[in-house]
Amino acid sequence: MKNLEKIIFELDKHTKKFSPPLINTVIDEYGKQPFLILIACLLSLRTKDVMTIHVVRDLFNRVAPRPDLKAGRANKSEKATQGLPILVLPQDILQIKLSELEKIIFRTGFYKNKAKVLREVCNTLIEKFGGQVPSSYEELISINGVGPKTANLVLGMAFDVPAICVDTHVHRISNRLGIIKTKTAEQTLIALEKVLPRNRWILWNKLLVIWGQNVCLPRAPKCAICAINKYCAKVGVKRFVAPGCSICY
Repeated sequence: MKNLEKIIFELDKHTKKFSPPLINTVIDEYGKQPFLILIACLLSLRTKDVMTIHVVRDLFNRVAPRPDLKAGRANKSEKATQGLPILVLPQDILQIKLSELEKIIFRTGFYKNKAKVLREVCNTLIEKFGGQVPSSYEELISINGVGPKTANLVLGMAFDVPAICVDTHVHRISNRLGIIKTKTAEQTLIALEKVLPRNRWILWNKLLVIWGQNVCLPRAPKCAICAINKYCAKVGVKRFVAPGCSICY
């Protein structure tokens, strides 16, 4: 697609005014720790970022208290990365009783299943990988509870390995732009790997997640204020939201 770099440039410029995705926030507050990133990814499944980040802070604070991150919110007067270091290990999560773990992560939804998955993942990391998060796709997806989306997000964000994390926003917007034509996340991953430069794979997810949460909404995208409107094929768009009105058709 000839306008791909223009799209990336505009998105990179205009997404800065919005809150970053969950994993970027986790890295800002706790550093690039693969285990914390993996846990945050697992908690975020089928949950909005704005809710997940509070639960992530509560969970990490339970096993490794941070004075600058209390009651599920960051101290805005001080960068968390300038505060105390935090180190959470798989065995720390396993020391939490299942009932308490469920209570901590209750707000993420599907909390009973997620609690079991967290414990199973932690056990697998200890038994098969010496307590460390593996840095290869094959090893990551060999862990029960870790799928392609989570594996690729961990690879990109924790290890800087070029990988495309295809979530609902990446799948929807990539097709809406007309860059690809796919029906499933698996097809989208294969298609994007062919059209996106390898050095853009990690960035693509970040940009489209932010844009999908704030502008390119699923049902009524804000096309009238979209910075990449002129480059978009608007595939499947039947209505949009314009400034000053509710829903414009």
